[in-house]
Order: sequence, then C-alpha cells, then structure tokens
Amino acid sequence: MANREAGSLLEKCLRAAEAKASTQLTEAVRHNYCSVRDSLCVELTLLLREALEMRWPFVPEKWQYKQAISSDDKSNSSELVGQHLPQLLNVLEAAIMAQEAQAALAVIFLVDRFLYWTDESGQLLKICKLLHKRYPDAPVAPQLIIRQARVYFNFGKLQKAEHILSHLIINSGTTGCWVYHSESDRALVQAVSLQVRGMVLQKLGLWLEAAQLIWASLVGYYTLPQPDKKGIGTSLGILANILLSMNDEDFHAFKTTQDIDLTLLGDATHRLLLAAKAAKMAVVYSQYTSLYVLTNVTALGTCLLSYSFSVACPPAKRAFYLQQAKEAFEVGLLSKTEGDDVTSKQELHTFIKAAYSLVVTHKWLAAASEDVTGATRACQEALARFYDYSHADTQDRGGFCAEIMRLMTRVKLELRVEPFVNSDSRSFIPDSFRDVNDTMVGLTLDGFSRVLQRFQKYHVSLCKTTDAKCKAGKEEVDGAGICITAFGTTVDVLDTECIAEACNSSREVSADVSRPPDLRWSVASANSLGSSWKKLSSTSCGSGRWAVGSPAILTPQRPATRFSSSSNHSSDRFEILEADIPTADSDAPDDDPGPTGPSADGLPRSLSQLILSSSSLSNSFGSKSSWENISAGLRSSRFAGSRQSSKSSESSGSFFLMRTQDCEVSDSEYDPASGWEFLGLPKPLETPKVDAGSCNTTEPSTEDSHGTPEESILDPQTLNPRCNGCLKRNTLAQVDPLRQYDLSPEDYRSLLAGVCHECLLKRLSSDKKFKLEQYGTAHNALHLKFSKASGLWTARETCAYIGESMGLHGTHRTAIWVQFLHQEERLSSYVGKDYRKPTQIQFHLRDVERQMTAQYYVTEFNKSLYDKEVMAQMFFLPSEALLILDGDVIAGCITVEPYMLGQFVKLTNNIKKKNDALPATEYGLAFGHFTYLHSNGQDVVVDLQGWVTANGKGLTYLTDPQIHSTRTPRGPSNLAHGGIASFLREQHGPECNSVCRLLNLPPVPKQSQ
Repeated sequence: MANREAGSLLEKCLRAAEAKASTQLTEAVRHNYCSVRDSLCVELTLLLREALEMRWPFVPEKWQYKQAISSDDKSNSSELVGQHLPQLLNVLEAAIMAQEAQAALAVIFLVDRFLYWTDESGQLLKICKLLHKRYPDAPVAPQLIIRQARVYFNFGKLQKAEHILSHLIINSGTTGCWVYHSESDRALVQAVSLQVRGMVLQKLGLWLEAAQLIWASLVGYYTLPQPDKKGIGTSLGILANILLSMNDEDFHAFKTTQDIDLTLLGDATHRLLLAAKAAKMAVVYSQYTSLYVLTNVTALGTCLLSYSFSVACPPAKRAFYLQQAKEAFEVGLLSKTEGDDVTSKQELHTFIKAAYSLVVTHKWLAAASEDVTGATRACQEALARFYDYSHADTQDRGGFCAEIMRLMTRVKLELRVEPFVNSDSRSFIPDSFRDVNDTMVGLTLDGFSRVLQRFQKYHVSLCKTTDAKCKAGKEEVDGAGICITAFGTTVDVLDTECIAEACNSSREVSADVSRPPDLRWSVASANSLGSSWKKLSSTSCGSGRWAVGSPAILTPQRPATRFSSSSNHSSDRFEILEADIPTADSDAPDDDPGPTGPSADGLPRSLSQLILSSSSLSNSFGSKSSWENISAGLRSSRFAGSRQSSKSSESSGSFFLMRTQDCEVSDSEYDPASGWEFLGLPKPLETPKVDAGSCNTTEPSTEDSHGTPEESILDPQTLNPRCNGCLKRNTLAQVDPLRQYDLSPEDYRSLLAGVCHECLLKRLSSDKKFKLEQYGTAHNALHLKFSKASGLWTARETCAYIGESMGLHGTHRTAIWVQFLHQEERLSSYVGKDYRKPTQIQFHLRDVERQMTAQYYVTEFNKSLYDKEVMAQMFFLPSEALLILDGDVIAGCITVEPYMLGQFVKLTNNIKKKNDALPATEYGLAFGHFTYLHSNGQDVVVDLQGWVTANGKGLTYLTDPQIHSTRTPRGPSNLAHGGIASFLREQHGPECNSVCRLLNLPPVPKQSQ
C-alpha cells in the first residue's frame, strides 16, 4: 500500500479521535462499524479477536515459538497486515466514531509494527494517547507502551524511554488495565524492555552495561515455555554489534560476569569471532523476515571484516575472513530486488551499509579498481538520497526509496553479486548458513528472576526519580504500572531568576544544540548560573529555514550550502540564546599555588598510562608504513625528565562555550598549540591575567601558528602492546611532509587494527589546517572511536553525508546534521561539530579523547552511586571522529555524537560558577570531587552541561566537558593546578555536599586563596 494512502487514512483516524465524542450514537455509525469489521478476511478477524482478548502482549509471528516449522508458518503477520492495511484503518476510524475504544486499541495493536517499519508510528501513537485519555479503562497493549519508548529513543528522548522501560521491568510488565494470561507473558515483556534498555546504553557507548542487559534479555527469551526465536535473534544481533564496539577490558569483565555463559556462542575465544557467531545465529533465527536477515548478515560481515584487520588474525587467514565477509554482505543485498517494496528507514540504511561494506571488502580483495570506483560512487549517491528520504514528507518518500534501490542494483551489477543456493523458497538465507546449531540452553524463569534482581536497584532508582502521571485520570502512577500517556510530553523546565544586565561587548555566542533548529526560540529564563538565557539575533552559518514535520522530526528545505574558511554567510537569520555562565579561556595567575593536595611525584601511573596486558601479535605490516616511524619517535625523548604520559585533556573550546557579562576570558588570541608540548612543540608564552569583570573580550582564534610536532615524551614503558604503531617501533620509514595526509594501505591497516592516542597524534599532527568547504555532500570517511580503557583509536571505513548546518554555532564550532553508515543507531539523528575556522586535525581528536575520558570517569562514579543506592546516574554522550577522505587523502575532520532532544542546562563552568538551583549540580560537584580522588589529584572534570530530568535527581546526560589536568601542559581550557584549585576552592568549597558524604568521599584538601 502506498505511503500516501496510509498517511491519508491515518489523518482521518486522527481527526476522528480528536473530535468531541457524541453523547448519542446513531444507528448508521454503529452499522458502519459492524459492516467494515465484518468485511475483514478470516485470518485478520481471528487476529483481531485474539487482540481484544489480550491473548498475547506482542503480536506473534507463526514461526516465532515453534520448533518444527511448516511452510504455512513461514509468513509474517506484518505481510498480512500490509496487504489489508486500508481495511484495518477503516475499521479503526469506524471503531473510534462508534466509541468502541477497546476494538480501536486492538486495531492499533495489530497495525503498530507494520506502521513502525514504514515510519508512521508518530501518528498512530498520537491516536492511541487520545483514546486512552478519553477511555482510561480500555487496555493498552504492552507492545504499544514499549513502542512509545522506542520512538522516544529514536528521537533522542532517552530519559523518557528509560523511565518507561524501567517501570515495565520492575513491575513485571504491569501497564494500566492490561490483563496477562500467564507469568511467561510478563517475563516476555520484561525481556523486551531489557533489550531496548540495552540499546539505550549501547547508544551511550556503555558497552559492558549494554551487553549485560542484552544477555539478560536472552535469558528471558530462552526461559519461556517455547523460546522466542524472534526475540533471541534480535538480541543476538544487538549483542554482536556491542561486542564489535567493545574494548577488550570490558569484554573480559563481561564474559566473567556471574550467570553469563558464552559457550552458547560456540568455542571461539576472540571477541570479534564470538560477535560473528552471535550475528550468524541471529540470521538463522530470523531467516523468514528479510529485514532481520539484512540487519544481521550486515553485522556478521562487519564483524568478520573487522577481525581480518585485527592483530589476532593470522595473516594466512585474512583472505578467508574477507571472503566470508563478502558472502555475508551479498546475502544481505539479495534479500530484496529492485522491484520489491522497501518502506523502512532502517532497511534502506542497512542496504546502503551492506553495499558500501561490500565495496570495501572487494577493495581489500584486490578487485578491479574501476568496479570499486563505480560502486563507491553509487553508494555515495544512495546515502545522499537517503538523507533526502529521512527529511521528506510521507508522500515524497516513495520516489527516493525507488532511486536508492536502483542504485543498490547498480552496486550488485558492478560487483557481480550472484544468487546463492537456497533450498527453502520462504527463507532469505543460503543453505550454507544452516550449519548453525539451534542451541536451546537449559534456563528457567527462576534463573531469569535472579538475573533481573541484579539490575533491580538501578531500575527502581529510575522509577523513584520519575514523577509520572496518567493524563487520563490525573492521578500519580503507582507501583501497579504505567500508561501510554504517563510520559507523553516534555521534561519540566526549571524557572530561575533572569539577570537582565546587558554585556557591553559584541561577541559571538553559543547555541543550545539540544533545541530543534525549526523552532524560533523565545525563552524568558532558564538556568541560573548568573544565568539568564537571553534571546539574541544572529546570522546563520547554514542552510535555509526548517519546517516542523511530524513530532520530533526535523524537515529541512535543503539547498546544498558551500563553505569556505574565509566566507561569512549571513543570508538567513535565526534566534539563539546566550547563557550568563562563562567557560573561561584565561590561564590562572602565574603565582597560583595550585591545589595543596596529593603531589603527582611518585604516584602510580595515570589512567592514560595504564600498562595493558599483551595480546597476540602479527607481522602484517609492510616496511613502508608511516606508522612504524612513529613509535620510534615515541621512545626517543623525555619531557623535562618526566616519566608521565601526556594525554591532553584540554581542547580548543567547548561547542557550548557560553560567554557573558562577567566573562573570565583572556584578551590574547587563542593558541591551540597550548598543551601540545609533549609532541615537541615549544611551550607557549604565558598569557597575562585579565580582569575577570571586564567584558571587552577578543574572539579566540584557531589561526595562530601551531608549530610542527617532532618528538614525543613517552617512555618505552608506556608503549601500548595493542597498538600497531607501538608494535612496529623497530622499523623506520620517514613520512614525506608533503604527503602527511596521504593514507597508504599500511596506514589503513594500522588504523583498522587500532593505534594508541600518542601514535595517532604523532602521525596526523602538523601545521596544516582543515575546514569542510561544502555541506550537503557524501564522502568516504574513516570512523574513529576512542577507548579510554585500552587507550586505542580504532577505525572503520564508512560513508558519511554532511548535511545542513543546524543554524547553531559556538565560539569555536558549528553544529551540522550528519548521517553515516556505521553510526551506532540507524534510526537516530547525529550531530557533527566542525570548527568555524580552519583548524588542525589534532584538536578534533583531542575533543573526542577528552569527552571519552570524562565518560570513563563518570562510569566509575556511577558504580559508586549504585553501590550506595543513590538514586541518580550521569552519562557523557559518546563522541567519535570522522576523517573525511578525498580518495586516500584526508580532507577534513569533524566530531559526531548522538542528537539529544530536551531542555539543555549548564550546571557548572570551568572556573567558579555553579547552578545551585538544580539538584543535579550537587551530583556534578560530587563527580568533580570523585575525579580528583580517582586520578590521585591530577584531574578534575568541569564545565558540566547537558540534559537533566525535571527533579534533577534522575538521569543526566552531559556533553563537551573540560578537564583541568596536571598530566599535560597548561593551556587555554586546561588551567592545570590553578583550575583544580579553583574547582576545589570555589565550586566544591571546603565542605562536602550531601552526595559526597553519601559516597564517603574523603574531604578535599584546604586550598589557599
């Protein structure tokens, strides 16, 4: 059925739900409802009756719970619903008008999954909420409650998603008036909720915690009277992707966790091979649904491709694993042909990812370059069309979808993808995949209850910090369960005092990336760090205006916008907000005594310098690798006699840098070279102290001379045994300065296998500055992830579409919509951050390293909160880098992170100020205290800003922190000893707050004034 027709019928149903209910029903309305209901086919009539009887909490597939599957069982309910969607939506409209609320909600239950995969859930859930408000005693299926959580998750409302899921988990799936027929149905709802919560933590980059929840969901699916094959397959596919991204330290912690037995995945020991086995099992479990097969074989191919580049892969087996990856991607591309209907955003995205990954695999198998080039170009065009599809109105998506599938056909022709042998016409997998054993492990519901108990405290804490109210009965939701409307709008905004003084100086300001760019902001007041949010008028760096489409979907009218480092675009105006809380750029006075706490001398190694256990090595490098020269340089010198590693924690400035009338900034130009002494750069001159009360500031610049890195200060002890650069330290190969950013095959292999932070900086640091010259284009790219625990950067070859400017820019960076093929969540939006002025690549890399360091610390902090049963958790959004490529030459760099929707607040800055109006600030200050102790007095994480729950005591998501660190030279944002002392003296203060005391943190040392 065409999207246009579905949208039209849903609009009619929505109007019927919004209309005032008639006090008297006419016989004609009643007769019409009975007539359209009775016109349904026998199979749909049976499904509708079972939905009305609440026979199952999720609409089942025939093959989902059966061991022996007949040919008739291999069809999907979504296919039946799709074939008869007009009739079902007509029944829905008639039921609403006839005031048959339970029947209407049953129809919504049946069509929900199909409309979710055709990107129409927004309208359907709106109808469901309206019906629940009018008829609060009508039961709403758990599937619909969890669907609301999924939609929140996709649109960046993670707090609301987590609240819903935690309520379902701790209350055994109880929701409103829904009646369960068995305890196993409750267990199923809990398992699905655990699965989606695992996806939330996966999006946040918390791999260990995400894997544990996904494993718990697997236990739940296996313990049902008839194991849920669909649920098992989905969780195995998610687990494969988590293992793919997980570092080895988290993997060891995961496999040694109580009640986790990875023998389910076979006898492989390497993380990536176990991930591949999980993905292959997922393929077999879901073989009768094309979307699930495509999703899971793409994960399988990605795992195998990654393993082929790992140091653990024997060189003689590399081609074998590449060939297996190639076969997996081909299976995915053959799950649909050009004429088949593809109406799902997830399916389109995964098709393009599979096609591009197949191109990459062919390249490493030495395929003909012209074939690879043609297929690459087709994938880039498809990703551009996918971006258009994602922002198009419903009626326009069909054309984009057809064009994308034509391009996929072109890729298959270019790369000569041939059909595989398949003896089962209803299955989408080759016979060769059926060698995976259908393992059914001996698990029980009692065992599932024990697994749930391990997470009980956390889920209870989320529920206690949620003020959930049912909007139908206007009553607080108690432990009995939740309803569809309990989390239906926005998090409360905390009104605080507005400071009205105007700043005398003219300057650029930061904008709140959390606010959708389609809104013209008008805010009287928000947070109170001396903190009015003033409505200002400024000029846009970006594209045309944005219009509001369906809820939480941003629909641009998109002309491609070119940028250059010297141009100043001012054609479109938008309104932005300035917060009266500065992130200081100025260094502390030269005579600042620094903190009087622990000395760095003689302390154990910092977190940046942990010596890691050795891993298996391989001799996969050619002698011409430019990475090999790096490790020799890393060993060749000392920095002022220090044996400390010098991972920097400061950056060129936060994207959310907020500057105000009481600015604490330097009037010297910004020098990004500060903090780079460990790469052999001369120490910059100290900047003079500036009167903190002055508003006459100069815009910090990234155009100063940086110098050229020469030698690192790393001691041989700090060489990372898992880094390819460190492993090849004995072979020298000079890097031609004129070809510094040309990537050789050996460079690719090193990045794909993993290199340490020091090697990456040494390889890519130079005087050359970059800035994207054009938005609205697709590029080949390297997707770089940094793990603080392992100290490694690991790359994947991907394709990225650089979308429009969001119309938001900070002092140093601007925000861009970005879509890339290897993003963690296909249905979620991502924000790219690019420097407004041409800037060296190392500053992007250090922005990522700093945020992931903060994430490492906050994970440890959360463990302390959890152990003490403190009802709050803090998270830093995962930050990653995209190296934009022109052929094999690096042409630019941006950082990316998930888009968050909600009220953005600033808790503290990086010097003195704090927002005492928010309870979350107490947790932020306790976190700073914790990082000071955890790092032996060498680090403090400051400049806390992000999204908080209404009461400030639940979930807090943070971004763009700063870190004052004595591990690295002082710079514009890293105020080192002075910054740490200022935090301890001015923000934390001499007395611990209630959170510090609950955690039993030792008092901070007294600081001199």
